[in-house]
Amino acid sequence: MPSTAAAASPSGDDPLIVMEDVNKWYGAYHALRDVNLSVRRGEKIVLCGPSGSGKSTLIRCVNHLETIKTGRIIVDGVRLDDSTRSVDAVRSEVGMVFQNFNLFPHMTVLQNCTLAPMRVRGVTAAAAEATAKRYLERVRIAEHAHKYPAQLSGGQQQRVAIARALCMEPKVMLFDEPTSALDPEMVKEVLDTMVGLARDGMTMVCVTHEMGFARQVADRVIFMAEGQILEEAEPESFFRAPKHPRARSFLGEILAHH
Repeated sequence: MPSTAAAASPSGDDPLIVMEDVNKWYGAYHALRDVNLSVRRGEKIVLCGPSGSGKSTLIRCVNHLETIKTGRIIVDGVRLDDSTRSVDAVRSEVGMVFQNFNLFPHMTVLQNCTLAPMRVRGVTAAAAEATAKRYLERVRIAEHAHKYPAQLSGGQQQRVAIARALCMEPKVMLFDEPTSALDPEMVKEVLDTMVGLARDGMTMVCVTHEMGFARQVADRVIFMAEGQILEEAEPESFFRAPKHPRARSFLGEILAHH
């Protein structure tokens, strides 16, 4: 059975994602400023920071949902540029889970999960279905395989979205505020699924305000503000004694509300 894990633990000098001197503008707005980031295989990174700090833009650049102006991004040895070949190569190895699920409403849960492997990887329907059922079981939602998204709760839909991404057997999973659109009682079921993936060794880059999750699974917490990485540290160090004043202010505000 293929593993969801890229590695059991970070392997030190083997980066899966490299961002070098990345800059991004929206018109006159400088969204990413000279960002440098390396993510090792098996590493779990949590990106945090105030709204508008560039967190979501950063991870959307990793799979070319957003394009950069200067700098370079390398994913699993492939330099990402505007060529269809490089974009397709990277996207086939990068799973992404969005804030609002993005499931196809006219397709069943199972069909949502089998579509990309069949179209992109060219696997047979039988193989795609077997893989889908395995990952739906993995996120504890296999009994809903033949339902449509509208028949599921928000938490269930997000777990389907995670399973759908896993069906491509990605080398890294990107999460863009996966719990922010959920009712509070549904947050835990999604976070539990993400914790399970982390423990399996999946390489993960997560934009989230769930600091308990960051404490539990992150190898590094990266704090961003105004398009820049201002601080990065292991969770224990970051939460105990953040060094940058913006990070201290952010943590004070967010922990006061949790």
